[in-house]
Amino acid sequence: MICHPMKQRTGLPSTCGCILVLSTLIALCAARLDAAADEPPPGDAARWPVFRGNAAGTGVALTKLPPALKVRWEYRVPEGAFEATPVVADGCVYIGDLDGQLYALDLHTGQPRWKKKFDLGFTAAAAVRDQQLLIGDMEGRLHSLDAATGNVQWTFATEVEISAGANFYRDQVLIGSQDGTLYCLQAATGQLAWKYSIDNQIRCAATVVEDRAFVAGCDGQLHIIDVTNGQLAGKVDIKAPTGVTPAAVGQHVYFGTEGGVFFCVDWKRAETVWTFEDRQRQQPVRSSPAVADGVVVFGGRSKKVYALNADNGQLQWEFTTRQRVDASPVIVQDRVFVAAADGRLYALGLKTGKELWQFEAGGGFAGSPAVADQRLVIASQDGVVYCLGE
Repeated sequence: MICHPMKQRTGLPSTCGCILVLSTLIALCAARLDAAADEPPPGDAARWPVFRGNAAGTGVALTKLPPALKVRWEYRVPEGAFEATPVVADGCVYIGDLDGQLYALDLHTGQPRWKKKFDLGFTAAAAVRDQQLLIGDMEGRLHSLDAATGNVQWTFATEVEISAGANFYRDQVLIGSQDGTLYCLQAATGQLAWKYSIDNQIRCAATVVEDRAFVAGCDGQLHIIDVTNGQLAGKVDIKAPTGVTPAAVGQHVYFGTEGGVFFCVDWKRAETVWTFEDRQRQQPVRSSPAVADGVVVFGGRSKKVYALNADNGQLQWEFTTRQRVDASPVIVQDRVFVAAADGRLYALGLKTGKELWQFEAGGGFAGSPAVADQRLVIASQDGVVYCLGE
């Protein structure tokens, strides 16, 4: 840094003014570093480490995909079934099936790196950070494993099934359970730091922004929770239960409900900004939204995919599918990929909704795509993991 002399206006030597400037700059840099320590690390195009790709739940991939995807490999489980969304980290795909088998598959070859059998199955996505793999099962147990070997490190028991994946905040992990509780655990040990309970089930993953977690509950409320202590920071009435994982962009969070209403909420003010509903074919929304470039996209049991203006909720386009869309879409640059219950995977123009590409699998999709390292990975209800790419 070059320090330019300052004009003397108060009788102080010019070197003193320079020292003041340097001191101010150092203090500002230190403040920025402290703030950065509280923020999640920047995204990585080679990773999709949690259910919606990042802590904020936006469902946006950082990698590229070719205009037309081809099947790179398939991994078939005879008489198997998948409802979970895969996650990707360090060149490996992690996913559990309904029979309690947990798979670690090489992203580039589809060959198993390891497999591990548990007593009950998995509908929740895994979560990976720093070689730690976390996954909750239908018995309500959260398992921490070494991601490289599959060796169990610790297990934490909730009272009822875990339906959604974990998320992270600093050195802690957040996991919701159908026992109506959001648990905050020390990631290294599984020791309970705090818990926050609601009056009904929690089926969504907790979304994390800054020091806030957002939980859309089956009690018909959006809960805004201070992650530092587990205390309620705000609550918004959404008038119907939901298991949708909210997507957060800026000070807005987006999600739909079983009542068929889609919400945009200002989480800093704890108030609804706008709502959207398809009054002609109003059906439950179980698809978590994806948000990018001012567009929010989600699917419905109405057999439609909707794109709304993220600022005002105005309908931008809609796309009709042959079956319901419970899977959550993923935005990849100017396209959105969405899977339907009839086993079709679509690529649609993000701004237009025009169909650009389609892939038809043998079984239906309940889980969502994961997109990383120029690959799209998705698993079907008839026991096949597909990897598509160049």
